[in-house]
Amino acid sequence: MSEEGFSLRARARSFRYAGAGLRALLLTQHNAWIHAVVTLAVCAMGLALRIDAGEWRWLVVAIAMVWSAEAFNTALESLADAAKPELHPLVQRAKDTAAAAVLIAAIGAAAIGLLVLGPPLLAALGWGPGPGAPFATP
Repeated sequence: MSEEGFSLRARARSFRYAGAGLRALLLTQHNAWIHAVVTLAVCAMGLALRIDAGEWRWLVVAIAMVWSAEAFNTALESLADAAKPELHPLVQRAKDTAAAAVLIAAIGAAAIGLLVLGPPLLAALGWGPGPGAPFATP
């Protein structure tokens, strides 16, 4: 750890680095494009269905969980490729496991999305009982 004191300039630089990482993620990872489209669709649906703050909290956690898993997966893959460019079974296992983490996060996020958006969407379409139904927010 550095012995320097707190510096606003250093904090601003760390945000620039994080922004560069987010930009690289969006420009180089095809799955991030899918996450972006799904994120926008979920947000649009939440706005259209006028879900409450408690429901938004769940969606925000789910979205952050998937994006974080994708960023960690991309970082691990980049480091693995730099450390061992040739095929190695342990590197492949690490990359596969990191990809599985993204899949687990996406499945969890999809479940949260269905639980939060499903009942009001079904009610809006006239297909469901609406509030008070199983899993519906009271």
